[in-house]
Amino acid sequence: MREQQIQNEARIALSKDGHTQFRINTGTVITRDGRPFSSGTPKGFFDLVGYRKQDKQIFFIDMKTKTGRIRDDQIKFSIKLKNDNVIHGIARSSEDALKIVNEGLIGYGLEKYV
Repeated sequence: MREQQIQNEARIALSKDGHTQFRINTGTVITRDGRPFSSGTPKGFFDLVGYRKQDKQIFFIDMKTKTGRIRDDQIKFSIKLKNDNVIHGIARSSEDALKIVNEGLIGYGLEKYV
């Protein structure tokens, strides 16, 4: 399954469970005069950000395929979130995303990195 499909399923599952979440779009485009223009968040920022229904606690989730690799900039972002005790993790399925949010996990899927 592609990362986009996993992300879509996770977004639906989180919404059905009552959590508010937003997909973070980033990227680089080339302007008409040939210059690159980057928009969005800093490098390493996760794919989804939202808050839990029960306590409005913020969470961050990055989506990966079963074999998707975690980048160094994502590890650095995770370290910051962990130090601040923020719910976050790597989800390789909608079940992972729900687990991260509902159990309030910090650094799920990143244990060997941080």
